[in-house]
Amino acid sequence: MAMGIPPSTRPPDSTRSFGGRTAIHGPARPMQGRVALVVGASRGIGAAAAEAFAEAGASVVLGGRDIVALESVAERIRAGGSHAIALRVDVTDVGSMRDLVDHAVATYGRLDVAFNNASDGPLPVPLAEMDIAEFDQGIATNLRGTFLGMKFEIAAMLRSGGGAIVNMASIAGINGTANLGAYVAGKAGIIGLSKVAALDYADQGIRINAVAPGPILTHHLEAAGAEAQRLAGMSTPMRRVGTAAEVADVVLWLSSEHASFVTGVVIPIDGGQSAGNKPPQMYRRGEPMAPPAVHAVTSGA
Repeated sequence: MAMGIPPSTRPPDSTRSFGGRTAIHGPARPMQGRVALVVGASRGIGAAAAEAFAEAGASVVLGGRDIVALESVAERIRAGGSHAIALRVDVTDVGSMRDLVDHAVATYGRLDVAFNNASDGPLPVPLAEMDIAEFDQGIATNLRGTFLGMKFEIAAMLRSGGGAIVNMASIAGINGTANLGAYVAGKAGIIGLSKVAALDYADQGIRINAVAPGPILTHHLEAAGAEAQRLAGMSTPMRRVGTAAEVADVVLWLSSEHASFVTGVVIPIDGGQSAGNKPPQMYRRGEPMAPPAVHAVTSGA
């Protein structure tokens, strides 16, 4: 038996990646010989992006707090025949971020691509009840961490002749989300900072963009359980959550020559959330709402 689910609502194969299987034109490994840095690469979107960069031919430097998880990702990449190193980093610390970029350049000789993916924020709470220290930590990780990453990445890319940076924002940084004051402020700040940096270096060979995911099935949403995942999916016009691989595909595209004339943009990856509202059922003025339609069950072959 197969449920009659429209194809557009089914998540694609989560194992695919832009570099090896979905490129329409150009080489199968479009980042051969390039060096990519992924900050916040221990799991989820960051790990998926690191593996996508490696499959596309890049040598990858993975940074994050959990060195054990980072080494696990790096080992998978090396087992696939690509180059990768893992380094522990505190994105809020100037020296730690400087050392991360310096280590990448010392190891591989250059830096071509960076994905600033590290993120943090306090548990949901109304703004006036938020602990001040937790607000500061959310801003430090999201906004300050992205600023420090770009500061040192841009300097390295200028020495290498140019490059591309992608910063992790969120649909919450575009529309706002209740009870997430520190997270929303940090992500909105990343969007503004990305646009300023893109303008600063547009004529120096460095492109800078941001991605703004909606509900994505990472370890956080997995831990929240099936009902949270269902509700998250129903909040999107596509009626499903996204996958880490789908975000990684967009990050890889923005980092590649396929996006060579794209800079200063924020790309939502949100199943249509940022387009507006798609009510699950409509009603006619002055008439009672009809019962919701029941999708027929069709038999599989």
